[in-house]
Formats: sequence, C-alpha cells, structure tokens
Amino acid sequence: MEIVKARKLTKSYGKKQSATQVLKGIDLDVQSGEFVGIMGPSGSGKTTLLNVLCSIDTYTSGVVEINGNSLQDLKSKELSKLRRTEMGFIFQDYNLLDTLTVKENILLPLAVNKTKKDEAEARCQELVKQLGIEGILNQYPNEISGGQKQRTAAARALIMKPSIIFGDEPTGALDSKSAAALLESIEKLNKANHITIMMVTHDAVAASYCSRVLFLKDGKIYTELYKGEHSRTEFFQQIMNTQAVLGGEPNEA
Repeated sequence: MEIVKARKLTKSYGKKQSATQVLKGIDLDVQSGEFVGIMGPSGSGKTTLLNVLCSIDTYTSGVVEINGNSLQDLKSKELSKLRRTEMGFIFQDYNLLDTLTVKENILLPLAVNKTKKDEAEARCQELVKQLGIEGILNQYPNEISGGQKQRTAAARALIMKPSIIFGDEPTGALDSKSAAALLESIEKLNKANHITIMMVTHDAVAASYCSRVLFLKDGKIYTELYKGEHSRTEFFQQIMNTQAVLGGEPNEA
C-alpha cells in the first residue's frame, strides 16, 4: 500500500526572476512499512523535501498524497486533522513540554484527541516498554538524558498510531550510544508493527538502519540504495561510497 506519493514536486523560494528553486520535479513513492532515509550534501533539498511532504511547508507545484489524501485539496482544518491522525514527527530538538512529565508528554496527543483513558494507558504502556523508557514516566524532561528525551519524543509520535513517522535528524543531538539505542528501537518498531518512517539524516550510520536510502543532489533524486539482504555493515559501506561520489563530508548537515 502506498503511504506517500509525490509527482513533479517543486519548491521555490523568492519571487519570479529572483526565485531559487530548491526541489526540481521530484517523483517519489513510499510503501507501507518502509524505513526510508533521505541524504544529500548541504543545500541538496533534503529537509525541504521532508517539510513539504509532511505539510510543515507548502510546495510550489506538483502533487503530494499522504495515505491517499491529496494535500493540495485539503482545507486548513482537514490538513490539521491529517497531521494529527496520520502523521507523527520526531525532530532533533525533541519539542517536549518541560512542565509535563514524560508520561504526560507521551499522552498529550491522545488527550487532545479525547481518547478514552483505558485505551490511552494501554497504548502508552506498550510503547514505553518497546522503547525502554518505562522507568522514567514520572520524571520531567530536565531530569532525563538526551537519548531518553528522544525516545520520549518517539513514543509521543507513535501514540496516535499514525500512517507515517517523519524524522528530521532525530539522532543529530545524541551521542553515538544514545543514537544507536534510539535507532535500534525505531528499527524494531518498524519491523514489528509495520510502521512507515521517512528520516532525513547526514549520518551514514543512522542511514544504515533504513531499508532504502534516497540521495538528493541539486534538488533532484540522484540515486537510491536498497538494503535488501545486505548486512547493516555492508549497507553502511554502500552509503559511504555513494556519499563520496556525491561530494561533501560524510557528516555534513
């Protein structure tokens, strides 16, 4: 089943002759259950692509569909509902509310959606166990580590059972150990629950957890790699080789 569909997608900033075209006619399909990484040199358009696909930013022309819903045809309230029910978001800066406990942060989307208490509690307990944060539910964001904050953010993103999770450099602020723990948790959830994920990253190690990696260059999809039956180490090396061809430092944002 197709979760994300983009056709002839363009995005420009500025007006008329002074406009800068960032995305240049991208065609893209993401199937249910895929874990897709988006990579490319600085300025290639990878974050812009993620932002227009998840409706954080508008696109200039083309078509974007999320789970069969055409973004351009939706009114403001319909788009808000789509974001709330079909999409989850994990970003580099966590976006947790400091005045709420870990548990309250995770349950917030369900509270907004007026989900029954018993169902909300059951979903929360299942997720925190899968993400290994069941022991910090009563703590506040300023009392936990960066890795724990990001896993809390992941639980909050997953609690509504969205069709797709969008991640923008979710491991960017984490040390290597915390990043690996988060990625292993996300990878397990992707495989066990068939959760669809799209993640922008500059890090080849993070990308090696994906099932497919798209490489952008100058606003277009330059190439893509499929993990297939390769080990994560083998896939990592393929990603590094492609980055070398594209240019730029392997850890360039």
